[in-house]
Amino acid sequence: MTILKAGDNCWRKTHTDRAGFLIDGEAYFRALAGAVDKARETICIAAWDIDSRMKLVRDGNGAGTRELGDFLNDKAQRTPELRIYVLSWDFPMLYLREREPLPIFNLEWKTHRRIHFHLDDEHPIGGSQHQKLVLIDNRVAFCGGLDLTNHRWDTPAHRSEDPRRIDPDGQPYAPFHDVQMIVDGEAAAALGELFVDRWRRATGDRLDLAGGASQDPWPDDLAPDVEDIEVAIARTLPAYKDREEIREIEALFRDGIAGAEKSVYIETQYLTSHRIVRSLADCLSPARGPEVVIVLPEKSSGWLERSTMDALRARHLKTLADADRHDRLRVFYPAAGDDNTSIYVHSKLMVVDDRLAVVGSANLSNRSMGFDSECNLAIEAGSGSEAAGAIAALRDRLLAEHLGASVEAVSEAYSGRNSLTAAIDALSDPAGRHLEKLPFEQAAPIDAAELVGDEEFLDPEAPVELDRLMDRFVQNDDRRAKIRQVVKITVVLLVLVSMAAAWRWTPLSTLIDGERLAAWARALKGSPMSYPAVVGAFVAGGLLMVPVTLMIGVTAMVFSPPWAAFYALSGCLSNALATYLIGAGLGRQAVRKLAGQRLNRLSRQMGEQGIWAMAVVRNIPVAPFSIVNLIAGASHIRLRDFLIGTGLGMLPGILVITLFADRLLQSFKNPNWINTAVVSGLALVLILGSWWAKKRLSAGRRKE
Repeated sequence: MTILKAGDNCWRKTHTDRAGFLIDGEAYFRALAGAVDKARETICIAAWDIDSRMKLVRDGNGAGTRELGDFLNDKAQRTPELRIYVLSWDFPMLYLREREPLPIFNLEWKTHRRIHFHLDDEHPIGGSQHQKLVLIDNRVAFCGGLDLTNHRWDTPAHRSEDPRRIDPDGQPYAPFHDVQMIVDGEAAAALGELFVDRWRRATGDRLDLAGGASQDPWPDDLAPDVEDIEVAIARTLPAYKDREEIREIEALFRDGIAGAEKSVYIETQYLTSHRIVRSLADCLSPARGPEVVIVLPEKSSGWLERSTMDALRARHLKTLADADRHDRLRVFYPAAGDDNTSIYVHSKLMVVDDRLAVVGSANLSNRSMGFDSECNLAIEAGSGSEAAGAIAALRDRLLAEHLGASVEAVSEAYSGRNSLTAAIDALSDPAGRHLEKLPFEQAAPIDAAELVGDEEFLDPEAPVELDRLMDRFVQNDDRRAKIRQVVKITVVLLVLVSMAAAWRWTPLSTLIDGERLAAWARALKGSPMSYPAVVGAFVAGGLLMVPVTLMIGVTAMVFSPPWAAFYALSGCLSNALATYLIGAGLGRQAVRKLAGQRLNRLSRQMGEQGIWAMAVVRNIPVAPFSIVNLIAGASHIRLRDFLIGTGLGMLPGILVITLFADRLLQSFKNPNWINTAVVSGLALVLILGSWWAKKRLSAGRRKE
C-alpha cells in the first residue's frame, strides 16, 4: 500500500532525474558551491537564518576559500544575467545575539545590485519561516535542515577538535550533524513555485523563474544516490490571513510510522509533538511491530531551550517508555570516546524500513507540525527496487557515521540479525564513536512547563488568538525611496542608541526609578506648572521607553485619585500621540527594520471595529506602550480611532491603579478592615479585567 498520497500527506509528487543525500555541512556546502558556480539565471535562497560571513568550503587551517557574501557578490559580477533572491526570517530580537550584526545593512549596502534581500515577516505572531531551500536556475534544488549560517559546517568525522570548525569570529564550536537533499528537474521547479509564492507574500513582487539556462547546474563531482524517481514535497504552513492551515508533514510522519513493518529510524533536534509521540506509542504497544530507533541531541544548545524543549521531551520520552512493553524502543545521542562527548543532532529525518525516506526542515515538535513554515522531501520505493537500496543505504550511512563503522559492516549486522537494535548493540564501542543511550527521565535546569502550566505556550501548534485581532489593523504602505529609508533608519537608530547608552552608562541612569520620579512630582504638587510638567514627563518618558505603568503608578501615589486619573490619562494620550506621529513619519518598513519584529499589514477598512480593537490591544501585553504606538502610526491606523481606542482602553486601568494606589497608601497609614477590603477588591478587579479582555478576544475570534 502506498504511503505517499498527494493532497493528503504531501502537496504533490514530482519527478526527479537525480536525487542525493548530503550528510553533514561539508558535503552540502561543497555541493552548493559547485552548483552556484554553474548558475546562469537565478539563485533563490529561503532561510531561517543566513550569515554572509560563513565559509562554504574550508581548507585544512579553517581559513576558508569560499565566504558566502563575497562568493555571491563575485558570482553576480561575473554573470551578467544572474539574479539572486534571498529571503530570510524576520526574526525577533531574542535571536539578535546569535545572528550576523545588522544583516539588512550588510546585504543591502554591501552587495551587488542584482542581489535582492528581504526579511520575511509574513507569518503569525511567534511563528517563524523555517524552510531551508536553495534553488539554482530553477533546475537544481537543495532542501533539508541546514541553513547558510554559522555553527553548521562539520564533517562526518565530527572530531572533538577540528581547526576548520570555527565561527566567523574565529571561535570553535561543538560537533554538528545534519542532512540535506538535492533534487533536479520537475521536483526543483516545484520547489521554485514555493519560493515564488513566499517571495510574493513577503514583498508583493512576482518572480519569473522560468528560464532557458542551457548549462546543467548539478555539481560536477556529486554522484546521485538514486535516479529517475518520484519525490514528494510536504509542507507545514500555519493559517494566516487568506491562507488555510496545511499540516502535510505531520500527516506524512504519522502515516509513515503507521505503515512501518520492521523499523522506524528517526533523527530530530526536538521530540515534543504530542501527535507524533502518540503515533510512535501506538506502534510500540502491540506485541508485534517495528523497532523504533530515535537519535537526538544529548541536550539542547542553551539554558532556555533545556528548560523548555528538553523538559517537554523528557515527558514524551516517558510516554514512549511506558508504551514500550516489548522492548523495541531505543533512544540515543551520538557520542565520541569514553567520555561520551556528544555530537549535536540538528537533522530532521525519518527512514521507514527500506521503503520511505523523509528529509527536510521540520522537527518533531508541535511548532513544526502546525505553527512554523516547513518543507520536507520524501521518496518511497517498492521492495527490491533501486530506490529501496538507496533508502537502506541512507540509514546505513547514518548509523555507520554514528557508530564509527563502515557502511558494509552496518548492512551486514542488520541483515544478519534482522534487527536494527541488535545491529547497533553489536557495533557499539564505548571507547570510540558510538550511540549512547539517552535516559528517559532527564533533569532540566528548570521545568518551564511546570511553571507556565501549559505546554502549548512553550511549543505551540497553531497561531495565537491575537493574530486575528492584529490582522484587522493592516494595510499596504506605498514604497518609499531607499535613500529616504536609509536616512530615517540611520538617524532614529543613532538617537535610540545614544539615549540607551546615556541612560545606561551615565549618571542619568539613576534618574529613572519610582522614588526619584515621585520626588519630582511631589515638588510640583500644588504648582500651576504641575499639569504641563506631568504631561511633558509622560511624553518624554514615552520617547525614552520608560514603562507607562511606572509613570501612572507614580502619578497615583503623589496626587489625589481624581487628579491622578486626569493627569495620567492626559499624559498617556499625549505620550501615545507623540510616538504615533513618529511611527507615521518613519513608515512601516523603517519601524520593522528598527524593531526586528514582524508587523502585519493592517486593513484599510477598520470601520467601527478600529476603536474597539485599539481598546482591546491596550489591555493585552503585546509589546511596550511606546512600541505599540510606533507600530500603530506606521500602520496608518486612523488617528481618531487610535486616540479614542487608547483612551477607552487605558481609562479603566488608570482608574483602578489610581484608586488602588490611594487605598494601598491609606491601608499602610490606617490598616483597618475597610481599607484592606477595598485594596483586595481593586486587586480582584485588575485580575478579572485581564481575564475579561482575554475572553472577549477569544469570543471575537469564534465569531469570525
